[in-house]
Amino acid sequence: MSKHPWFKPRHYLHFDIPVSKKAAEEYILNPENVKKHAFYPFLNFTVVSPKYKRDPSTGLMTKDHPKKRPISYAAHLDSQIYSYYSYVLKEKYEELLNWHGLGSNIIAFRTLRESNIDFAKRAFDIIKGFGECDVYGLDVSKFFDTMDHQHLKKMWEKVMGVEKLPDDHYAVYKAITTYSIVQKEALFEKLNISEHNPKNGRIQICSIEDFRNIVRKSKLISQKAKVGIPQGSPMSAILSNMYMLSFDLSIKNLTDEFGGHYFRYCDDILIIVPPGTADVESFAIGEIEKIKLSIQTAKSLKPKFRYTDDGILKCDKDLQYLGFMFDGVSPWLRPASLAKYSSKVNKGLKLAKWTMVKANGKREQRGEPQKDLFKKLIYKRYSYLGRRNFITYGLKAAKAMESSRIKKQLKPLWKRLQRKIDSLV
Repeated sequence: MSKHPWFKPRHYLHFDIPVSKKAAEEYILNPENVKKHAFYPFLNFTVVSPKYKRDPSTGLMTKDHPKKRPISYAAHLDSQIYSYYSYVLKEKYEELLNWHGLGSNIIAFRTLRESNIDFAKRAFDIIKGFGECDVYGLDVSKFFDTMDHQHLKKMWEKVMGVEKLPDDHYAVYKAITTYSIVQKEALFEKLNISEHNPKNGRIQICSIEDFRNIVRKSKLISQKAKVGIPQGSPMSAILSNMYMLSFDLSIKNLTDEFGGHYFRYCDDILIIVPPGTADVESFAIGEIEKIKLSIQTAKSLKPKFRYTDDGILKCDKDLQYLGFMFDGVSPWLRPASLAKYSSKVNKGLKLAKWTMVKANGKREQRGEPQKDLFKKLIYKRYSYLGRRNFITYGLKAAKAMESSRIKKQLKPLWKRLQRKIDSLV
């Protein structure tokens, strides 16, 4: 194992230049440097992801309002500082999880060598073994954007086992909570940097002088609200887990009392309890409000699993968890995931055709023979012939969960892909 596993080379364009491992170690391992360090603003951009929902009148999947997620990434040295303190906190946090018996309950952002397939299968197997039970699928509203800074500081101190944060930790805490951002698109426009080829010989976005005289004076820097932390920093994951520690303990104590089970994947909460257990949702809402967050009640799922007259475990409303659906008998892939896959295929094929036409145009000018659509990359991205794509993930899930239903969902996709490819040539 590396002496400093927290260090990760980063080569993106930012306000400072990339920092070497040796330079990062010499600077960051001296708490006095971190204590006085001046952090740059985060660069911010928005990731737009398509969403799909089933039309109740037709039963077909249709496009919903896209999901917009702001992503912020830190300057190079800042990022290495966040990475180091994340590493320190993770070790302390893992010790606390083991102490409180929460190791199997918190399943996101930890080195568990398992995937969502394993987590979902475990939950579904528990329900099957449990038999009749009530399940609560709850979702925290605007998790990263609404974290209370004082509660975060309290949990930071708890994880560190101190009454007051050391000066270097406090400096990092202040940087990640009172951070500022610069919108990348507006910055690139101001500095005449191409979005398509931003580096173009550059090693940093601008000099320190230009940062002061152009970026600052153009009022491109904005201060974030007094709640929340940035999504995308090397600390975001561990801080989100630390923040929920008191909530996790309360829900685990409740489920243990009734012989139930509790899992949390970031802001995705799953609770399994015997039928007739006291109102778990109200309890969870009360506990989440104690840490200044809220549950999206409109998105809450509360399926009840009961045996039918012929002894089959079924639920009154299908459970949705980590990209899978479950009715008590067999899991299957979310229809929205299939719709998203089809959308990606369509976009990918359009791009492949455009690339082929453009390349053949140049070949024609040079008097060279035309070439067919480059299918190898298409198959790699969108079929079982690839290694890491939606289809291979689904096949892995079908095998792990012994689900013929997932296989049935995936079976027609190969022929559909072939038909779409044929329609392009």
